[in-house]
Amino acid sequence: MTEHKEKSKDKKKPAGEKKAAAPDKVVKGKMKEEHVVARLSATYKNQVVPAMMKRFQYKSLMQVPRLEKICVNIGVGQATQDAKLIDAAVRDLEAIVGQKVVVTHARKSISNFKLREKMPIGCRVTLRRTRMFEFLDRFISVAIPRLRDFRGLSDKSFDGRGNYTIGIKEHVVFPEIDVDKITKIIGMDITFVTTADTDQEAFELLKSFGMPFVKRQEVLETASAS
Repeated sequence: MTEHKEKSKDKKKPAGEKKAAAPDKVVKGKMKEEHVVARLSATYKNQVVPAMMKRFQYKSLMQVPRLEKICVNIGVGQATQDAKLIDAAVRDLEAIVGQKVVVTHARKSISNFKLREKMPIGCRVTLRRTRMFEFLDRFISVAIPRLRDFRGLSDKSFDGRGNYTIGIKEHVVFPEIDVDKITKIIGMDITFVTTADTDQEAFELLKSFGMPFVKRQEVLETASAS
């Protein structure tokens, strides 16, 4: 009888281990269910794509231009005199984008600027997918309205291959930055990389997302048509 009881206990142990592993599966299932789609990502699928297909007479959904990535770059020229400015720029940029950033270094030494090779002089980050759409949403809805003397974004900053770049003089326009804790106001360059073949298609794509361009659409279309 005792041997039979010991064998039955040994058989029950593996069953107990399987039950202990079950909560992990439940937690993983909950994490998948709680995945939230970015607002502008849904806007692109439901509104931008049909409007672009009607505007340019695309025959396939794959022809519709899409936003591929957003590149944010900060150059800190005064870091040659104060190395702590780089740490402050990295901290502020990570707070804005919610992602780890990369520190950029000088490629060669320039004595006139007191610049040495491999000296840290800035930081950059590339956003894709969900974080890209979330940053674009906050940039259009919150940051742009806080720009000083804002009268619309220029429509002349396209590079001819469907990419758009804008410069921000003060990074404090983003609500993630606490003005009382910053050491220095810095600027940044933001590049919106699209799969559009022409500037007109990229213009219409960004405009569909809500980019407040100046009212020069007719001029841009005439230039691209010619």
